[in-house]
Amino acid sequence: MVSQSKNAISALALKRQLGIGYKAAWLMKHKLLQTMFEREADRKLDGCVALDDAYLGGECAGKRGRGSPNKTPFVAAVQTDAQGKPMFMRLSPVAGFTNQAIEQWAKAGLAPTAQVVSDGLWCFGAVKTAGASHEAIVVSGLGSARDSVKLPQFKWVNTMLGNLKMSINGTYHSISHHKYAHRYLAEFSYRFNRRYDLTTILPRLLFALVNFKPMPLTKLRLSEAGG
Repeated sequence: MVSQSKNAISALALKRQLGIGYKAAWLMKHKLLQTMFEREADRKLDGCVALDDAYLGGECAGKRGRGSPNKTPFVAAVQTDAQGKPMFMRLSPVAGFTNQAIEQWAKAGLAPTAQVVSDGLWCFGAVKTAGASHEAIVVSGLGSARDSVKLPQFKWVNTMLGNLKMSINGTYHSISHHKYAHRYLAEFSYRFNRRYDLTTILPRLLFALVNFKPMPLTKLRLSEAGG
């Protein structure tokens, strides 16, 4: 259910489907999500990569890069092929949209040969510290900073963000515990990056699950991205 459901499945839905308690369903789901997160953590995007800044919990009003306590900032990145079709993606929580945060993200998630395109958000230039090239397309002259959605370079990253929003709203309605944001984002990325090989998702996920270190409830509750 977790690996094959297109729009994910909540712990509450698992509880009902499996006839178990909510705590057991939550534990089972988050063990699987943590495994997905760890498997996606080493993925490096290469080739043409489009970046965008986003917030889990809704689009941030006001000055860009300025979050709020109930929103989690994250970087959305989509790698496309020579025909402009999406291949892989990364959805990664960051401490904020600063040079330091983007530098750390780039070193972890980009190959040195990546060719990055982003809007005019100044901190994305820090991807150069990972060796990647960077092209900033300043869109403010089009009317507003969010007019990047109209440009073909950002078609797929904005499509993925729209699909993510619909998935979260439809499955979870909202995510109240933002320290688990890295898992929910990894869940979406994990299935997307393996969408062409659905028959192997389950056995590969189970193989990874039994080969990772034990993750009891107390550790899962404390676990945060990078922790």
